[in-house]
Amino acid sequence: MKAPHRRRGAMWWHGKFKGMGYRLTTSRQAILDVLGESSEHLSAEDIYLKVHRIHPGVGLTTVYRTLELLVQTGLVFKFDFGDGRARYELSEGPKGARHHHHLVCTACGRVVDYTDFIDEEIELLNRTEKGLSAKYDFKITNHLIQFYGLCNECRGRS
Repeated sequence: MKAPHRRRGAMWWHGKFKGMGYRLTTSRQAILDVLGESSEHLSAEDIYLKVHRIHPGVGLTTVYRTLELLVQTGLVFKFDFGDGRARYELSEGPKGARHHHHLVCTACGRVVDYTDFIDEEIELLNRTEKGLSAKYDFKITNHLIQFYGLCNECRGRS
């Protein structure tokens, strides 16, 4: 019988943490589960509310500390979409990297993840990374790109 999705995820994260020298505590696993099950960009408060329903002993301070650890280890990305609240999402999943960019509406705050990169975009990013690496003798391992503007609904209102 196959293990449920959460157990496979737990084993995968356990291996990541062990490889980095960290223990996968119940609160860390709960936070990773919440991030892994969400398709939204969650704030620390959003994560806390979801975790607290299942594990009432996990406090907001623990969520903040854990998120900072997850960001430092590269397992979670931290974003600022201009709404005054940091947002978080997993940098990868059991199947590997989940690379995407963001379109952020400055009117309603909607955030669109997109992965359907056009060939010209991929070429431009590759050339940019290669040029910056050479210019600054810097090994680029990842990048985060956000575009700001108005979504089609907000454009229609103006």
